Formats: sequence, structure tokens, C-alpha cells
Amino acid sequence: MAFHVRDPETDRVVRKLAAANGTSLTEAIRRACEQALVEASAGAERERRLAAIAAIQQRVAAYPDNPGVVLDKAFWDSLNDE
Repeated sequence: MAFHVRDPETDRVVRKLAAANGTSLTEAIRRACEQALVEASAGAERERRLAAIAAIQQRVAAYPDNPGVVLDKAFWDSLNDE
């Protein structure tokens, strides 16, 4: 269950983070990893939403142009049985 950090730069950064937050090394690593997971999840959700928007845009773009339709008052009234 233990981790062994062999990279001196990583060790330095984790120790600096722990000192800045006044936490243990374990707590600093846990918080940093939890934050990274939150950000990764948010990024995945953003990508999912962008893909859904792109799909809707493609469907709308596929609608045929209908230059013969006149969207005047009579048209809108006909939608409401007026």
C-alpha cells in the first residue's frame, strides 16, 4: 500500500505543498490526487456536453432549407388556430 517516490523533484514538490498547507505528506498527496480526479471528471463531463452539442448542431444543419415558406403573421396565427 505504500508509495516510494524516487524522483527528487516530485519529493521536493510534495514536501513544499505539504508545508504550504500545514499537512502531512500523505494528506498533501491525497488532497492533490482528489483535486486532480475532480478536474478530470469535470473535463470528461465538459467533453460529453460538447459532443452532445455537436450532435445537435449536426442534426439542425441537416434540416432542409425551405425558402418557399413565408413566416408572416398568417403563418404564426395558423399555429395557434387563429
